[in-house]
Amino acid sequence: MNIPPQAKRVFQGKIFDVYQWEQTMFDGSYATFERAKRMGTVQIIATQGDKVLVSFESQPDKPNFYTLFGGRMEEGEEPLAAAKREFLEETGMEAKDWELFKVYDPISKIDWKLHYFIARDCHKVTEQKLDAGEKVEVKEYSFEDFLDLVLSDDFRDLGFVNDVLRMKLEPDKLEAFRKKLFGV
Repeated sequence: MNIPPQAKRVFQGKIFDVYQWEQTMFDGSYATFERAKRMGTVQIIATQGDKVLVSFESQPDKPNFYTLFGGRMEEGEEPLAAAKREFLEETGMEAKDWELFKVYDPISKIDWKLHYFIARDCHKVTEQKLDAGEKVEVKEYSFEDFLDLVLSDDFRDLGFVNDVLRMKLEPDKLEAFRKKLFGV
């Protein structure tokens, strides 16, 4: 959800800025509305052969977890360029084939776009270049084991969990997703 043009920034942080504005209510009164804004982020669903690659991460402020590769876009950076940069930094890999899978606007109170990409035919080209506050281990799973991992308590990306749960309810959609991942 976008920030209205009349909104004023009342807080500028490292990740989030907070905006407020007066909003006309249905009865003609006014109320102060508020919304946060942050840079867009990217998530990568990566494949190598018949395996799905997943990140097992450690960060100083949370317990270890599994997630998709990804991170924040930089100012002026296009989503695909950010996905390629983040994937290279976190894995030391590149992919031959990239496809935008989905764009989320995950939280109504935050102006934030989350871009999911599929990266096919991944291959190692260099060593990881991780931030000081992250440890990333690349794990590989069969498609079925990947789905089980996504639905486990140790997987962090709840928006993607929701998508997988919905696909599991409709086997044709799940099979279409599998084919999309592996370019079949």
